[in-house]
Amino acid sequence: MALRNPIFAQAERDFGIHLLPETVDFMPEGFAQDANYAFDAQPTLVTTSNAGIPAWLTTYLDPDFVKVLVQPMRAAEIFGEAKKGSWLDDTAMFPIVENTGEVSSYGDYNENGSSGANVNFVQRQSYHYQTMTQWGEKEMERMGLAKIGWAAQLNIASALVLNKFQNKTYFFGVSNLQNYGLLNDPSLSASLQPGPKAYGSNAHGPWITSGVVTATANEIYTDIQSLFTELVVQAPGLIEMDSKMTLAMSPGSEVALTATNSFNVNVADLLKKNFPNITVKTAPEYALASGNFVQLIADAVEGQDTGYCAFTEKMRAHPIVTGHSAFSQKKSQGTWGAIVRQPFAIANMLGV
Repeated sequence: MALRNPIFAQAERDFGIHLLPETVDFMPEGFAQDANYAFDAQPTLVTTSNAGIPAWLTTYLDPDFVKVLVQPMRAAEIFGEAKKGSWLDDTAMFPIVENTGEVSSYGDYNENGSSGANVNFVQRQSYHYQTMTQWGEKEMERMGLAKIGWAAQLNIASALVLNKFQNKTYFFGVSNLQNYGLLNDPSLSASLQPGPKAYGSNAHGPWITSGVVTATANEIYTDIQSLFTELVVQAPGLIEMDSKMTLAMSPGSEVALTATNSFNVNVADLLKKNFPNITVKTAPEYALASGNFVQLIADAVEGQDTGYCAFTEKMRAHPIVTGHSAFSQKKSQGTWGAIVRQPFAIANMLGV
């Protein structure tokens, strides 16, 4: 075994330079300078200079996908929902029966007075609509590399787009058909104006101006009182303060219910105290271009529902059609819009 150069021990002792134990001596001077001893190494690189690996090898793909959110669909939650008919039905009849009669003074031989009934048949038209999903074999496999179930995502999208449109018809109906929504049914009474406000020059000012609640708690509560008064006028004796009611408005208008008066009581507290069975529900559709819209709905009167959203088919999945290397499927639904059975049990206010 070759003896180790004593310079290495000195370097370790004096300078802290430690070489491998196998290192016993320096390369001879002539050996280091002679290119013939280069052991087949090339004097220059043949390949492109590189000090790394492909970037995708250090890229992390999070399996928890972020879904883009859409506005909530609240029509059925506010007004209820029911299936009526089937996808074969184009027209629906909703009978209305009104009892009639008159009395007369009694006499043993008198035959005056009469009782009867009157029947109307209110008509609504259905609207059926569809969407298509298509996916290819290669497309699915490529998405699979990113751990995305592509066919499942397309199915979710088709259900969402159908339900979004269904929700829209529940609020606004379908134009050019006898198909109306909760906000534009022709049988609804005319909308009230908000009461006078101390803020601003508009005598019938809104609750919120430029994102700030500018109406006082008492002013906001008075507007809601006006809605209830309208219900009482439209249905005298049938709707009372403890009746089950729904106060529907936009999410922005709901913020105004936090307004507090000088006694540290806010609008929501006043509503709970005076209308114990009232429920506040929101939907973005109540923020109209003409102003924020509010409805006070008596859920039922004398055991009869005020109305409901109605559909023919909630979801009909048609057969999957197989192509040479792709697939497609149609899905369809049908809507009657909102069926307002007792329009006198709804009061409206525009411009809050």
